[in-house]
Amino acid sequence: MTEAAANKKEARTEITQHVMRLLDLWRLETSEMQALLAMPSNVRSRSFHKFREGIEPFPEDEKVLRRAGYLLRIADALRTTYPMNPRMAGMWIRQPHRRFGRRTPLSIILNDGESGLIAVLSELDCTFSWDLTGSKQG
Repeated sequence: MTEAAANKKEARTEITQHVMRLLDLWRLETSEMQALLAMPSNVRSRSFHKFREGIEPFPEDEKVLRRAGYLLRIADALRTTYPMNPRMAGMWIRQPHRRFGRRTPLSIILNDGESGLIAVLSELDCTFSWDLTGSKQG
């Protein structure tokens, strides 16, 4: 393995562990994690133990890694929103929200896939939403 490939795998392993800690904080079932990340069908539920322990990174799959990136941005936004109470992040994700038609952010993510991740991130991070509208100067 080349040094570049090793660095890439190490970065994926770090992302994997951060995302797994987040999903564990949200108390998701493995099946929910698989759906949320859009894991390829060849990734079995027992792989999640390896992901959690840093034994194996998420697959090098563009869709999985993009969704992991959205999840990390959601986690950052929740840390900013609730800096004094990290447990609120886990509660917020499971509470019905008026801007989502009384649906929970978690149900939006699980049922609407990537567009659900984008909707939840847009709600939490106004800069992300601003960027989506093309309002950036540049």
